[in-house]
Amino acid sequence: HSRSDDEKLQSTVSPQRMVHYRDNWYLDGWCHKRRALRTFAVERIGSILVLDQDAVEMDDGRLDRHFASAYGIFAGAPEHTAVLKFSPERARWVAEEQWHPEQRGEHLLDGSWQLEVPYKHAEELVMDILRYGPDVEVLGPPELRRTVGGRLRASAAAYD
Repeated sequence: HSRSDDEKLQSTVSPQRMVHYRDNWYLDGWCHKRRALRTFAVERIGSILVLDQDAVEMDDGRLDRHFASAYGIFAGAPEHTAVLKFSPERARWVAEEQWHPEQRGEHLLDGSWQLEVPYKHAEELVMDILRYGPDVEVLGPPELRRTVGGRLRASAAAYD
């Protein structure tokens, strides 16, 4: 049962592994209907029927390349790199955080922290950026900057 569009879908899935991420459980599996690797939120699975057929099995390397190369729970190879600049005050904390295994960061002359994070889908990254409010600026890419700016303006408008 999809959260985003309230659609109920029936799929045949070859389970690959369970993932615990941010206090939630997910099933990584091969979706036979979409012919692709997908991630399913366990709490959104309404029912399960075990079929009498062999599951498609994939090696850990292929699963890691698909599920673990981009930012957050969203899968796929990264297509973008977020460039984030954190205020000097927030830099002391963020410089010690790991947002992604392939991130790059550096202290700038003004004491701020510039962080570069690879991502494919922006949804989860945008939520994580927004929690820093005025202590972070998205330097790029432009689409991510526009998205975060729009969300901040919409939030501020709710208080007008």
